[in-house]
Amino acid sequence: QVQLVESGGGSVQAGGSLRLSCAVSAVSGRSFSTYAMGWFRQAPGAERSFVASHTWQGGITYLAEYTESVQGRFTISRDNAKNTVYLQMNSLKPEDTALYYCAAGRQRVTGGANDYWGRGTQVTVSS
Repeated sequence: QVQLVESGGGSVQAGGSLRLSCAVSAVSGRSFSTYAMGWFRQAPGAERSFVASHTWQGGITYLAEYTESVQGRFTISRDNAKNTVYLQMNSLKPEDTALYYCAAGRQRVTGGANDYWGRGTQVTVSS
């Protein structure tokens, strides 16, 4: 069973930065480097939504994708030696306030039940 543990959330003022981390363990004999990783978020009263993904394309190539509202402000990356994926969040806005979840998928992250999920880390941005 793949396990994911998020960290790095907190409270910041608008314009500030945070870096979320997601440590992945028990990858079931498959290299972490081949897993698709993603970040999703859920604001109060809203459904969980896609933020960013980092998908293995073969070799050492990955595809990073972002939802439009975070493009240019957030950066997803991974350290395969540490089995960890990161989300660097800059220029934070109050509308970024949400519970942020890390997800892992074998080929891609879908945001559904077939993904592996962490428990989330809270990000609160004040104006």
